[in-house]
Amino acid sequence: MERESFEDDEVASLLNEKYISIKVDREERPDVDHIYMNVCQQITGHGGWPLTILMTPDKKPFYAGTYFPKSSNYGRPGIMDVLGEIADKWAEDRDHIMSAADKVTEAVQVVYVKEQGAAVTMDTLHEAFDSYKRSFDPMYGGFGSAPKFPSPHNLSFLMRYYHEAGNQEALDMVKKTLDAMYEGGIYDHIGYGFSRYSVDREWLVPHFEKMLYDNALLAIAYIECYQITGNEKYKRVATEILKYVQRDMRSQEGGFFSAEDADSEGEEGKFYVWTPDEIKRVLGEQDGELFCDYYDVTKAGNFEGHNILNLIQQDDERFVAGKSMAVGQFEEKLEQMRKKLFEVREKRIHPHKDDKILTAWNGLMIAALSKGAQALGEPKWLKLAEDSVSFIFRNLIREDGRLLARYREGEAAFLAYVDDYAFLIWGLIELYQTNFKTEYLEKALELHHDMMRLFWDQVHGGFFFYGEDAEQLLSRTKELYDGAMPSGNSVAAVNTLRLARLTGQHLLEETAQQLLETFSGEISHYPTAYSHFLMAHLFAMGGSKEVVIVGEWENPSTRKMIEMLHSRFLPHVVTLFKSMEEEELDILVPFTQEHKMVDGQPTGYICEKHACLAPTTDMHEFMRMLDTK
Repeated sequence: MERESFEDDEVASLLNEKYISIKVDREERPDVDHIYMNVCQQITGHGGWPLTILMTPDKKPFYAGTYFPKSSNYGRPGIMDVLGEIADKWAEDRDHIMSAADKVTEAVQVVYVKEQGAAVTMDTLHEAFDSYKRSFDPMYGGFGSAPKFPSPHNLSFLMRYYHEAGNQEALDMVKKTLDAMYEGGIYDHIGYGFSRYSVDREWLVPHFEKMLYDNALLAIAYIECYQITGNEKYKRVATEILKYVQRDMRSQEGGFFSAEDADSEGEEGKFYVWTPDEIKRVLGEQDGELFCDYYDVTKAGNFEGHNILNLIQQDDERFVAGKSMAVGQFEEKLEQMRKKLFEVREKRIHPHKDDKILTAWNGLMIAALSKGAQALGEPKWLKLAEDSVSFIFRNLIREDGRLLARYREGEAAFLAYVDDYAFLIWGLIELYQTNFKTEYLEKALELHHDMMRLFWDQVHGGFFFYGEDAEQLLSRTKELYDGAMPSGNSVAAVNTLRLARLTGQHLLEETAQQLLETFSGEISHYPTAYSHFLMAHLFAMGGSKEVVIVGEWENPSTRKMIEMLHSRFLPHVVTLFKSMEEEELDILVPFTQEHKMVDGQPTGYICEKHACLAPTTDMHEFMRMLDTK
């Protein structure tokens, strides 16, 4: 639409003559985007981007739509006709338009009120699983038909449901989906990382744009599935995602960029696709043939005469056996070929990089890197997470402590939204659970208290999307839907429960309970729309455990205890580490004052429902106690 309409001289002339045009970056101003997307859904019954809104000078909307071609065709109105007709009506019957705008404005200003008597129960969670089961694609994984979005938080919910209910089908759906996405063209088999979504059922043809938030959430999903299954493939894919982000999405200052475009040289996907001849020129005839055979590269192509590399129909064992090669030998050769093609591809004109650094998406990446450091045993992911936190606190916190949302080229701007606070708190909690530096737990608590002050609805509960100190827009909305990303309210619900269990602060527990109750009615009507929020309910209903490990950080036995903990999928366990030389934790979390080493050995304390088991210094007994439900 940008090329067809806004860059067209005739369209621009009409816009400049009759209208004041405002272009909004929805990633910088998601508060504006959320409100007017709600308007579009109310007026048209659906939403999407590009989002087009016509409004009065006092910002009251009366007309909405998504994509408009320049000229009307096939029953779709063109932007020239729409702009002309609306301008005429504005001149001839302005009162009618103003009346319509008042009605739309009134409709979007309704404040969400808690539904009395509604509750999310275990039956609601079973219902959510049944709904996922009905929409699951057993052939290609994922849910529904084309287009398919990764929506990794759906998979994270299913893994927790499997963990709590012992339902193998839930885990099987996760594994099938993770396998299918990796095998498809939505995954970049040369340079790593996932594209935003697939336009087809098979995950073959992506919208080639790569988003930081997708790759952060997908890394978490692959890491968690590795923890559950021990399957090295999931570890490898998670590692590759993090390598991609480190290489292509990290700024020199330590923050992470937002996205890479789908287009290069004006063509979508041009940077990523190949022909057999291009591959053979790099690898030679014999190796080129092997590579093309493995990744489904043909003369006919699978994307506009070119090829998106994929493994959709590939059976590795059969393929390797047919080539009379050992698996290890083939994998080594494949990696050599990949590196050669990567080096050649790097010389192509790259897609444009959106170099905004967003606090919210960096928070997700901090969480992913921290979980990677925990489960994958790779210290460099911890260093990257720590660097990103340092970047945010150095560049995106005002002198008065107010968090900001966006940094670019030395400028920080826009008061942070609830997503920024919630996602960053998530990252800080995961970072604390990785290196156990008390400062990160302190920062998470400080940000939570700021979030309560700025965003909490004192009347009805829940968090508003923008703060009370921000520009007051047409309405003050609360976001709950877990779409491409989880909502701020969903993440805040899980965060608050974890912080409550980590610190023993009763007020945090009360806030979490109120948050769960506030949205229970909405969630119980359509639970699969709120998969991340369902994880909060699972946490609250399940047998969560608080673990305190007391010991010397450098003691190999202490590290072994922590490594054993990190290697497992324990979504409802929160962990504190107490060094005998440290006093900060005793001040922040007073209940740890009574925890001591037993017989001078690293000691594990496990508590559940406000009762603690006897401490143990035995590694195997420690893990047995953890695994007992």
